[in-house]
Amino acid sequence: MAVHAHPDDESSKGAASMAKYVREGVRVLVATCTGGERGSVLNPAMDRPEVWERLSEIRREEMATARDILGIEQAWLGFVDSGLPEGDPLPPLPEGCFALQPVETAAAPLVRLIREFRPHVVTTYDEKGGYPHPDHIMCHNISVAAYDAAGDPDRYPDAGEPWQPLKLYYHMGFSRQRVEALHLESVAAGLESPYEEWLKKWAESGEEDTSSARVTTKVPCGEYFGVRDDALRAHATQVDPTGRWFQTPLEVQRRAWPTEDFELARSLVDTRLPEDDLFAGITERVRV
Repeated sequence: MAVHAHPDDESSKGAASMAKYVREGVRVLVATCTGGERGSVLNPAMDRPEVWERLSEIRREEMATARDILGIEQAWLGFVDSGLPEGDPLPPLPEGCFALQPVETAAAPLVRLIREFRPHVVTTYDEKGGYPHPDHIMCHNISVAAYDAAGDPDRYPDAGEPWQPLKLYYHMGFSRQRVEALHLESVAAGLESPYEEWLKKWAESGEEDTSSARVTTKVPCGEYFGVRDDALRAHATQVDPTGRWFQTPLEVQRRAWPTEDFELARSLVDTRLPEDDLFAGITERVRV
């Protein structure tokens, strides 16, 4: 089970790994916390009044298409997008939005879903949300809370029979090591690197590279990068198909960094780090 904040997050974070496991016969369920109602239209070709008027409905349609491309199952947790606050000072979050819910309350539908689906592995974001969107941070909070509560019969007694997932992972997307590898491989291939400015900003900031050291698990899934990109392009309101994400050829990406990376945050089974499989240490897999 992969827990994500908005529709499109599942296609930009861990999508190739999900596609790989689906092709191996594993049932994969994405839990989407919100409908993305307060998102922006990030594709200039879609920035039209009629799109904004139907944005919530369109994002659900996009999610359905991406779901079919990846071969996954998907469920909505039913919360309302909090939006990304901007300005100085930041404005308050909208009343009733996902990020303002009490964690104990917001975790309840996820506990129920875990008990219904009975996953062995759960993936989500780290404590910073991958990036500091309030919904991503809240997604982390309820994922950890639900992971801890789902197997406890004394908690959420009306949410179904207890089920304890065995492993909890955090997505480790663009670590600095990965970005550097993609940059160097792009340059070696004679291409203009879309990562150069990114690396320059990191160097100027003096920010320590902590995410690279946190990676415990690298899932080989380069052959599914095309499936990942097709799923991401299905979220046409959110992704510019001419943008930076798609500038690096797949063969360059596969040479530079053919894995998706995770941090093992919790494990109830014995495993040896580093891993190359989210199911390492788990002898039984959920299969169709």
